[in-house]
Amino acid sequence: MQQALLALIYVLAFIAMVVGVQSVAKVVYSSRDKVERTNRRLTMLASGMTQSEVYAALVRTPLTSPSQNAQIAKYYDKLVRFYRQAGVEGSPLRSLSLVGLASIALWLLSFLVVRSGNLGGFALNAVVAVPASLFICSLVYWVWLSRKRAKRLKQLEEQMPLALDVINRALRAGHPVVSAVRLAGEEMGDPIGSEFGLIVDETTYGYEFREALVNFARRTGSPDAHFFAVSIGVQAETGGNLAEILEGLAVVIRGRTMLGKRVRALSSEGRASALLLSVLPALLIGFMMLFQPGYYTTKFADPIFWPTAAGVFLLYLAGLYLIRRIINFRY
Repeated sequence: MQQALLALIYVLAFIAMVVGVQSVAKVVYSSRDKVERTNRRLTMLASGMTQSEVYAALVRTPLTSPSQNAQIAKYYDKLVRFYRQAGVEGSPLRSLSLVGLASIALWLLSFLVVRSGNLGGFALNAVVAVPASLFICSLVYWVWLSRKRAKRLKQLEEQMPLALDVINRALRAGHPVVSAVRLAGEEMGDPIGSEFGLIVDETTYGYEFREALVNFARRTGSPDAHFFAVSIGVQAETGGNLAEILEGLAVVIRGRTMLGKRVRALSSEGRASALLLSVLPALLIGFMMLFQPGYYTTKFADPIFWPTAAGVFLLYLAGLYLIRRIINFRY
């Protein structure tokens, strides 16, 4: 009797554990599905922000340039566009200031490692460590930002055919094109859901629809977005069945995406080797200049040091150019 009761307790405990695990999994997956179904723009609107505030927060257009110089302002605008395409919150100036603080912290950390017998040698090592710490932090941040931009761009291009299918079905149901884009922006997740919502916001603020599409293509930097903008523009000028045009465009983008994945899979080993060969020597020299600057400072007086360093740097740049040409496939 006791053994049967004990077995019943074990069975009930096992059933209770299974039910508990299923309940927790259901809560976790339901919250994850909720997050995946909503995009950032709709979440910001639901939090009480106005449409203009959401547009200003997502587009992040700087009001003024940090410098009045035209060349500096031009490069700053490119940095802002690159920063926006990566989908990072905040301002590029804030990120640059964080990189500067990290460089100072890394430079101060090198003082705990660097040892020099006299004051002159210590000062020379400290001066050499300054550009090394700045280079290491800048390189790490640039690699992180570039990979984040590439990941967002890849996700947007994978979502583009689905969004075109939603627009196509809405057009066939009788919706105007702006309303169809609004439906796609409400149904799709980030990043394309928020981007399509921004297209609708710009048309609300007085932009022409074609101009809003051009801004969308520039804002994302995606070739597929340019194809979409050009298709709408050509159809608006020449006429035709927009639903059939978008259906054909979706087929082309899907084929291009599949070809791109196949090319990336076949060239994955070469791209990994290229990244290692490009970044590792620069990081190695940077860390040597930061934590063992005497390895280079003791050779500064040698007349052959600077010509050799210049030649190695030129060869490194030539290697970067050749590696990029080898792995940069166009499809």
